[in-house]
Amino acid sequence: MKKTALIYDDVFLGHRMPESHPETSDRLRACIGEIRSSGLWEKIGHARPERAAEEDVAAVHTREYMKTVSSLGSGYLDPDTYVSEQTHEAALYAAGAVKTAVTMVDEGRAERVFCAVRPPGHHAERDRGMGFCIFNNVAIGARYARKIGYHRVMIADFDVHHGNGTQEIFYEDDSVFYFSTHQFPHYPGTGRASEKGAGAGEGFTMNIPLPAGAGDTELVGAYEESFRDAAARFEPDIVLVSAGYDLHRDDPLAGLEVTDSGVEKVVSSIVEAAGGSPLVFALEGGYNLEVLARSVRRTIEVLMG
Repeated sequence: MKKTALIYDDVFLGHRMPESHPETSDRLRACIGEIRSSGLWEKIGHARPERAAEEDVAAVHTREYMKTVSSLGSGYLDPDTYVSEQTHEAALYAAGAVKTAVTMVDEGRAERVFCAVRPPGHHAERDRGMGFCIFNNVAIGARYARKIGYHRVMIADFDVHHGNGTQEIFYEDDSVFYFSTHQFPHYPGTGRASEKGAGAGEGFTMNIPLPAGAGDTELVGAYEESFRDAAARFEPDIVLVSAGYDLHRDDPLAGLEVTDSGVEKVVSSIVEAAGGSPLVFALEGGYNLEVLARSVRRTIEVLMG
């Protein structure tokens, strides 16, 4: 059994949304409740996230944007993305959770880590938040991994929405490989197959856009074939995963048709392609509470081997 850990803290519940907003704190309550009731809680390691330092966030985001987030108080960053009084703190801990996970695998305290965090992160660009995202948690974790000596960082993103922020941040970087499957055309409108990176980073971005209605065959195939081949060529030292469970057929915000079995096979394919490299998963989307909780539990079970 692989040494697997969960990173979570109630600080993430302080990021409060207006009534009827889909990115509710109930998402994490459902996940933690499922992990506890299934008996999985006692079988895995646990860690508290550290708070990301200013320099960790500034390695990805502009200081002007960081100041905007810290000074807003409460209100909308964009039509979808709400900031409440405790959001800034929750966002720093969400980014810090991925940093903590990278530290844990680097020090041998875990081989695989799941970060149950919010707000999510993969839409956040250098100078703006969007799509419910404040700071780009996985990007901050990837930059930290590079800082402490990982030479080749691979990011897999199976959220139904393209991670435009992650792509933008690493688009000209050949030390970070970004791989995404997503519904297209769909929010945020990026993620065409022709978007492959630029400059030194050309060839280090791979997008697999999928039409509404695509299901297990297409998604699982993308990870069993394209992701596996990309990982074999890139030979990552560490693999970070933007785990968005809104790819499921019962999610209310999208139109893919992936089943429970398909989600599990996608996760298994990522684990297999990673080989012996450490794995860090960070929660992104997923807005059907029952599906989300079940998918997170099954992901952790796969990580445990």
